[in-house]
Amino acid sequence: MNPLLIENALIVKPGESVAHGSLLIIGAKIAALNPAVLPPDVVRLDAGGKRVTPGLIDLHTHGVGQFMYDHIEQVAEASRYIATRGCTSAFPTIVPLAGPKLLGSLESLALILDKAPGARLPGIHLEGPFMAVPGAACPLLSGDLVLLGELIAACQGRLSIMSLSPDTQNIIPVIERLVECGVVPFITHTRGTAEQAQAAIAAGARHATHFYDVFYSPPEYEPGVRPMGVIEAFMADSRTTVDFICDGCHVPPLVVQAWVAALGWSRVMLITDSNIGAGLPAGVYDTPWGYKVRVKPGDGARIAEGPQMNALAGSALTMDVGMANLLKWLSPLPPAQVWAMGSLNPANLMKKPTLGRLEPGAEADLVMWSDDLKPVRTWVAGSTVFESSNPPE
Repeated sequence: MNPLLIENALIVKPGESVAHGSLLIIGAKIAALNPAVLPPDVVRLDAGGKRVTPGLIDLHTHGVGQFMYDHIEQVAEASRYIATRGCTSAFPTIVPLAGPKLLGSLESLALILDKAPGARLPGIHLEGPFMAVPGAACPLLSGDLVLLGELIAACQGRLSIMSLSPDTQNIIPVIERLVECGVVPFITHTRGTAEQAQAAIAAGARHATHFYDVFYSPPEYEPGVRPMGVIEAFMADSRTTVDFICDGCHVPPLVVQAWVAALGWSRVMLITDSNIGAGLPAGVYDTPWGYKVRVKPGDGARIAEGPQMNALAGSALTMDVGMANLLKWLSPLPPAQVWAMGSLNPANLMKKPTLGRLEPGAEADLVMWSDDLKPVRTWVAGSTVFESSNPPE
């Protein structure tokens, strides 16, 4: 593979700057920005003034289009699909339902992560099973170190994230063991007290996922006095980070604006929590669960029939649309800071120092964007994994 010079680009360095320039890719890495000397066999690509950013990183995604990550035969197509949406790394998110096939399916998923032909799949995200509040079919189990050990072993070193509730019985030893094993605990599905949240934060669970969704206040203890809960504990602690489903449906823009104002841009992140229907045209689609979902732009995936008709059944968001929403909602911020919420910030959270950056030595996981924020071309490890057949002028 010849070295590649992307020139005449609007280079976005997340959290730092947006400026015209060029970048040199050699092999799988970014070799230089605005290089003065070029290799003799370099290939030149004129970006035509388009944005070039690090690829987006989705920490929480169950599926996309009509592909699910818990269907092993669909994982490759899901990785290809999300690359068309500007996402170059994703953590396949599995709800670990108890049953004889669970551990074997996790082992199978762990074995194919490195074979993804599109976006990288750096590790597995388990949403559960140690939850206190139902939602998304998550099991409600007390903390169990034996079961935790079995899940970690089944993932064969590829368990990266586990979502759990701070109000689950015996959860602190689970959090401590996860941290010892290098797994990042995410807080979610909770009506916990501030004290329960503070204990979980102290143990190492300092990130909250799909924040505000399935985050309830504790019961009112005094008429007229709003009880403190997990949300207040996360706002008060300088070590915490949060992510939002930025579709305008799961969380109003004002909530995201408020938390960016409270925590700062470097502690807020974009996720999709995507499911069947994400990225598809408006319409009604089958799911693996025996019901249909209705999808339309600007909305979630909603149950299309039966007694729960119109109830949300996951997100229909893709990372490119979420980033476009954030750039609109947070327009007073410098754009480089907003781009960090989908790239640099999740890379930092997951301790991936060569991802989410546009600098020498970083992985050449890049996206070139049209003016209306549609991916024109996506690179992973310096190789093109998506190129639009009709790139905008």
